[in-house]
Amino acid sequence: MKKSKKLLIPAVIFTAAFLLQPAYTQDKQNNLSEDFVFEDMDMVELGPKDGQEFDVYVIGDSSQSFTEKRWIKPFLLNRTETTYDLWYSVRKTAEDMGYKFLNPGQEGSRGKRGAAPTQYGKYQPVTMISWYDAVIWCNALSELYGLTPCYTYKNQVLKDATETTRLDLAECNWDSKGFRLPSEEEWEYAARKTKNGFQGGDIMSGQADENGKTDFSIPEEAVSWTANNTDQTRPAGTAGTPFESKAPPKPGSGNPNGAGLFDMSGNILEFVWDWMANYRPSEPGKRCTGPESGSQRVSRGGSWSVYTPFCYAGDRYSFDPNEVYNYFGFRLAQTN
Repeated sequence: MKKSKKLLIPAVIFTAAFLLQPAYTQDKQNNLSEDFVFEDMDMVELGPKDGQEFDVYVIGDSSQSFTEKRWIKPFLLNRTETTYDLWYSVRKTAEDMGYKFLNPGQEGSRGKRGAAPTQYGKYQPVTMISWYDAVIWCNALSELYGLTPCYTYKNQVLKDATETTRLDLAECNWDSKGFRLPSEEEWEYAARKTKNGFQGGDIMSGQADENGKTDFSIPEEAVSWTANNTDQTRPAGTAGTPFESKAPPKPGSGNPNGAGLFDMSGNILEFVWDWMANYRPSEPGKRCTGPESGSQRVSRGGSWSVYTPFCYAGDRYSFDPNEVYNYFGFRLAQTN
């Protein structure tokens, strides 16, 4: 298991999360006790080890027509997708700080938009947000932690998701310790990394042994929520657990991939930083973050929805960054 850094949000930002009466349309029963606490920010250390400067792998291997070598520097990636509970508390505080969002988000695929988190669905992944919303939210979270926000335009921190042109031209400070979306090369690295190697991109993330060899004794359903085994999102980190509406599994109780991460295949489609393009060569030892411009941003991992059925570790999607669906979400990253 990789090392991780568990982060605690300052208590003040949770105050607003419980001011409204809960409203929720998914499963009404839950086995979570009132005092159950889930670490929805648990950053896993990834990348080179033993004092090495970078780790090397081939992006697109066994999944894409175009492949390229990538040099990965140390980074952190959240163990789970961003939960609605975390999203809501940060968003409400950020709005008081002058941040502006296009979409308020909702609990999973069937929650009420903008409503306060409920006991039944707060650990569902946030959905119904755009790529622009996610970027602005990351800047807000960085500011709440006293970290330098990653996303700027002409050296000004971006705080308004409605300023889409500025966001399309945004720069990411990859040396900042603030919160951000992963780059595509980081995301695929995390989806395919195992204890002693890399799995192929043509299987579900986690469907391999510790050396990266494909292991079909691990069924797809053991590591992913897809249209084959669910008709909605499920709580973060529960893939592979028996699911009953009267007693759904606790978040984080499912099966992680080889890097200790949950839901890298299925549940929700995850935003990454890069504009969509064929993979291109990068300078050895240098970070690759895709082209400087484009029309669609990359998303990875597939989802529960029949509209995004390709959930293998190497599968790619791309969408207009303004699009919003109940199978879109994201996962936090940081430079380590």
